[in-house]
Amino acid sequence: MPEQKFDEILKDLKNKIYYPVYLFSGVESFFIDELTNFMDENILTASEKEFNQTVVYGLDTNVYDLISMAKRFPMMSNYQVIIVREAQHLKESEKLVEYIANPLKSTILLIAYKHKSMDKRTKLYKSIKEKGIVFDAQKLWENQVSTWIEKRIQSMGFTIGARESELLAQYLGADLGKIDNELKKMALNIRQGSKITDIDIEENVGISKDYNVFELTDALKDRNVLKANRIINYFAANPKENSIFMVLPVLYNFFFRAMVLSQLKKHDNREIASKLNIKPSQISKYQQVLSKYRVMKLASIIEEIKSYDLKAKGLGNVNASQGELLRELIYKILHDD
Repeated sequence: MPEQKFDEILKDLKNKIYYPVYLFSGVESFFIDELTNFMDENILTASEKEFNQTVVYGLDTNVYDLISMAKRFPMMSNYQVIIVREAQHLKESEKLVEYIANPLKSTILLIAYKHKSMDKRTKLYKSIKEKGIVFDAQKLWENQVSTWIEKRIQSMGFTIGARESELLAQYLGADLGKIDNELKKMALNIRQGSKITDIDIEENVGISKDYNVFELTDALKDRNVLKANRIINYFAANPKENSIFMVLPVLYNFFFRAMVLSQLKKHDNREIASKLNIKPSQISKYQQVLSKYRVMKLASIIEEIKSYDLKAKGLGNVNASQGELLRELIYKILHDD
């Protein structure tokens, strides 16, 4: 059976379609925990769990006891569930191959193997893939996080706009556990079914709706010197929440996309959105950039951003602060033609 995706596995579990063995492994612990917790909480009823659900940890169990447990039959239930958490610490795990070759249909064995992917060349991996479900939990790319946030918020009963989800992704990073905690805290203070706004984000997560990196790109798009300087001064006063290493990649992508757009005039919006890795509704923003900046200027800005990234890392910079470097860069973007 081919490797399954997170959504596919969750859908089957919700529809009570079960397999005798599951392997969840990989570096993104959040996905592994989500699926493991769902199986822990939802396959058996509370009364069935008392006799038919066992949770063990790789460090605290041995493979022989595990096989013995897996061969037991359920009591007053269609299934027994065995969950092996932190299975990467289970010694002699290869000996499970013999059981997995002929597993009990009434046993659901879950192997949660965290922080790394199980070696796909091993007999254990191959046997699980043949008889059950395998899922390789990988980290999301940075450009995938905002879409994940939108889906996560929808699953919680809310909606959110693309700009707001990008704002959360940019400021919270790619740690899905951290993001999920912030979303859950925010959900406690917002009416169910409502659309999450920048005000909700500011009040509950602490990201300013007026002084953030996307407001800065808006100011640069319009060449609004006053607004851009106000935002940069706020960043300088709050460097912990507005690190130059968070701001520069956004500025780079912003101006680089505008320059790429200048070469895509014969393409339709769908093709352009795909090539720029944005939503079609965002294209007009980059078109406005092109109306304010010449292509040669865009190329110069991109080189300046690279230069200031090196300066922020200490190359060619004696003692300028992050705020001072950002002020210099923004001045050059807005004034030097």
